Amino acid sequence: MPQVSLRKITFAYSGDPLLDDVTVEIEKGERIGLVGRNGAGKSTLMKILVGEIKPDDGDVKLAEGATISRLVQEVPEGTDGTITEIVRGGVRDDMDEWQIDNSVEKILTKMNLDGSAVFGSLSSGMKRRALLARALVEEPSVLLLDEPTNHLDIDSITWLEKFLKGYSGTLVFVTHDRVFLQSLANRIIEVDRGRLFDWTCDYQTFLKRKQDLLHAEEKQNAHFDRKLAEEERWIRQGIKARRTRNEGRVRALKQMRQERSERKERVGNVSMQAVQGEKSGRMVVEAKNVSFAYDETPIVQGLSTVIMRGDKIGIIGPNGAGKSTLLKLLLGDLQPSSGSIRHGTKLEVIYFDQLREQIDEEKTVVENVGEGQDTLSLNGRQIHIYGYLQNFLFTPERARRPARFLSGGERNRLLLARIFKKPSNVMVLDEPTNDLDSETLELLEELVAAYEGTLLLVSHDRAFINNVVASTLSFEGDGYVHEYDGGYDDYLRQKNKKKTKATAEKPKQVANTPKPAAPKKKKLSYKDQRELEQLPDKIDSLEKEQTELNKQMADPDFYKQSSDIITQATTRAAELEEELMHCLERWEDLGA
Repeated sequence: MPQVSLRKITFAYSGDPLLDDVTVEIEKGERIGLVGRNGAGKSTLMKILVGEIKPDDGDVKLAEGATISRLVQEVPEGTDGTITEIVRGGVRDDMDEWQIDNSVEKILTKMNLDGSAVFGSLSSGMKRRALLARALVEEPSVLLLDEPTNHLDIDSITWLEKFLKGYSGTLVFVTHDRVFLQSLANRIIEVDRGRLFDWTCDYQTFLKRKQDLLHAEEKQNAHFDRKLAEEERWIRQGIKARRTRNEGRVRALKQMRQERSERKERVGNVSMQAVQGEKSGRMVVEAKNVSFAYDETPIVQGLSTVIMRGDKIGIIGPNGAGKSTLLKLLLGDLQPSSGSIRHGTKLEVIYFDQLREQIDEEKTVVENVGEGQDTLSLNGRQIHIYGYLQNFLFTPERARRPARFLSGGERNRLLLARIFKKPSNVMVLDEPTNDLDSETLELLEELVAAYEGTLLLVSHDRAFINNVVASTLSFEGDGYVHEYDGGYDDYLRQKNKKKTKATAEKPKQVANTPKPAAPKKKKLSYKDQRELEQLPDKIDSLEKEQTELNKQMADPDFYKQSSDIITQATTRAAELEEELMHCLERWEDLGA
């Protein structure tokens, strides 16, 4: 017997219904991933399930004795007190005191929570754990989770994933975390254009079946539109179409017109492109023995690393470890307490900050992105500001609204639109994936992976990290940072290997973790020191000459010249490449 049944549910705030005559049943023990575009109606469906809002039409029926609890997306305002007090708030008033105490103690133990801890002092992950305990204290038949992984670090997400796998009740959850969704869901329900599409499969199977469905839908619509166009041409022939024997055809045409007018077109995809700036110098950032502390609390210790042009680097670690601080140090927005940071030449940086401080809440979307301009220049092409914003799914009406009225997903798209219009060769993204639907997330992923410049990415999205970065910096306690090759899964393999094999070779250390004293470095001679100081300028000069020569040789007319000129140019190109590599190797040797 179903735990919850929805029958012919219709609901609208204004305009077209978010849910239009939908029916679905939720069975005991199912783990349902609720998916759909931002604004499609996922959270609305959850509110209807839990009884927070009433549908305009239709019925919600619970099985006898079934109960539903919901973990909301954000921490409710005014939530304070100890963890025990927070959890007790989820208990029914009609329970005996001893039952309440027993239930609270049981769930605190199960979730490894200290009941005496003050809620306001907890990390984001522990706050979510306490609120989850509150939702679970009465052991509900159905648990609703709205973006449970938002703003959690990877360790907290992994804990939650493991905990929910062992949960015996029914789960219905919304998440943008694709690894979390694939790991937990055994059924996918999609909200799309007011309808519910029910897929009894895991997330990866859903993606394939969904693509096949969209392809079939496109073919069917194209066939219908061709037929409609033929009938419209026929009706325009005039009197012949109104003869008695053709009345049936006229009625059929009217029906086709009605069907076409009622078709709900699929919302288009975000169309993102980053404006490519001039190439930066070969070296982007060099950090030497950098340390930084807040009030004597070490955030970064002994960091030494070199970031080269084209590197794609992920930065991971617990919330509060110092990931955003490290970005600001590398960009020069913060000065280190000790050590030095040197920047390369011709850097053009765009920065997505997780707090979205670049957004003016009182300005409209157009004003935030256009910054006084009606027309933008993108990779040599002129585009009107409203046309540009439509690429990020902002209708003209939505684009004229103040930023304070936007949803989380819309605010992220606004910030992406604002930064991507600027030429860049260094892209810095601090938690860019929060609140984005999976389709927008995958398009952002493709853009970042194809970006020709340098990338610094802070993220808790394991799939995103796996798919775009080539190396990972991991905060591992007391401000020490280790570097690992590859993405998140590669980091896990290397770290686990280090744990299970006591004598295993340590990963490349970026931070100066305690280790045996190294032999004292030999001091450079005056000549070598002068060479080291002059090499960056020489490398920059060679790169400029190489860029100019490559530009000349890329012109088709170049090869219409005499063979002597062509030979001279190709010879010089080979010399430049060899000389440049020699200078880079020499610079690294002397710097070491």
